[in-house]
Amino acid sequence: MKVTTHVIPFLIATLIAFSSTLSADVEIDTNDNSVILAGHDTVAYFTQNKSVLGSAEFTAIHHNAIYRFSSVENRDIFKSDPHKYEPQYGGFCAYGVSVGKKFSVDGKAFKVVDGKLYVNKNLKVYNLWIKDIPGNIQKENKQWENIKDTPADKL
Repeated sequence: MKVTTHVIPFLIATLIAFSSTLSADVEIDTNDNSVILAGHDTVAYFTQNKSVLGSAEFTAIHHNAIYRFSSVENRDIFKSDPHKYEPQYGGFCAYGVSVGKKFSVDGKAFKVVDGKLYVNKNLKVYNLWIKDIPGNIQKENKQWENIKDTPADKL
C-alpha cells in the first residue's frame, strides 16, 4: 500500500512534465541564452503599454524560454497565468509570419490586440504591420499553421 501512495504522485508528476514538454514543441524565438523577447518584460507590454527591459534578477521559465521582468510583481503576475502574457507565434515577428518567415525581434516593437501580444522585428517593420492589423493577423494565423514546426533557418 505504501508503494502505491508514493508511485501514483510520481506518475502524475511525470505525466504533467511530459505533457508540458509536448506543448512546447513549437520553436520559440530566444537568444543564445534562451531569453525571449530580447529580454523585455512581457507583462509590462500589457500593464504599461510600453517596452520595458527586464532584469536577470526576476525571471520565469515557460516553454523552455526564459522570460525577464522589471519587478518581482510582474514576474508573479506572469507565473499566475503565463499563457495570457506569452507572445503569439512563439515570439517571432508577426509581420514575418504573415509572409511565411520567422524573424527574431528586438522587443521594442509590439502591440496588444484583443488581449494577445504581437511583436515585430523592429519599429520599421511594425509600421508596415499596423497598416492592416486585422488582415495581417488573419494571414499570420493561416501561415503559422504551415510554418510553426519548421525551424527558422529552413524557411
